[in-house]
Amino acid sequence: MSRRVTLVVNPSSGKGRAQEMLPHVAGRFRDAGCELEILLSRDFAEARQMTGEAVANGVDVLAVMGGDGMMHLGVNSCAPEHLTGGRPTALGLIPAGTGNDLCRGVGLDPGDPVAAAAVIAAGRTAPIDVMRVNAKFVGAVLATGFDALVNGRANAWPWPKGSMRYPLAILAELRVFSPLHYRLTLDGQSRELEAMFVAIGNTSSYGGGMRVCPRADPTDGLLDVTIIHPVSRVKLLRLFPLMYSGKFARDRCVEQLRVREITIEGPGLVGYGDGELISAAPLRVSAVARAVPLCLP
Repeated sequence: MSRRVTLVVNPSSGKGRAQEMLPHVAGRFRDAGCELEILLSRDFAEARQMTGEAVANGVDVLAVMGGDGMMHLGVNSCAPEHLTGGRPTALGLIPAGTGNDLCRGVGLDPGDPVAAAAVIAAGRTAPIDVMRVNAKFVGAVLATGFDALVNGRANAWPWPKGSMRYPLAILAELRVFSPLHYRLTLDGQSRELEAMFVAIGNTSSYGGGMRVCPRADPTDGLLDVTIIHPVSRVKLLRLFPLMYSGKFARDRCVEQLRVREITIEGPGLVGYGDGELISAAPLRVSAVARAVPLCLP
């Protein structure tokens, strides 16, 4: 019996790369004998409706094709079934955006959508953890400080498109940034501190491969927390390139922790998860173990 796959696509992802690669992706599913339904979304709201309806209709696999925003919708459509005890729909990830950090964090090639389609068509799944942040779910990283402000600035710019937007937003935000005040509750233990940012990772990277939580493992039932304590703007700028390798974590200003729950409070703090705005503080974050059956190699 063939598996029913609903593929929800953001055709504009990756400056149109998703639409360009769609025939090759669809061909891989059909060659494998999958019963494929393709839905092209015109905007984020329509994509949210499409992914939610696919899961509600009991499809075997919800596949999402686009950038991290599409992956975020897929996680938020599939994870609630775990909490309610409903019939789980497997999630398939097809990278076609500029960041593709959730794909990178679970071991998929972030630059090969056809290979990702082949993984989904092969039918192997394994459960991964997600983060619950207030009433939403995050698959990759939650940004709450300087990195969140950069994310918001980059999302607001109509230009440039693609991978240059995030580095340029870093430079723009750095000109006006000063350390932020945090009140943290880490597995019941309270701390108050100034920091450049506090990032929480289910997987390792954001911003197109910046490994802000380099040891994060989406199968260990834990959250990785990275704190960058106050440094000069020049020092912070020097640290950002080192995030692509994870070597920034060796610096004395960096603190790394593992917890099951964290609450983040503080004036003006806001959370961005998977590149999408989640909520202003307070942010109540918890690890949800084995929440999503994910198609993996």
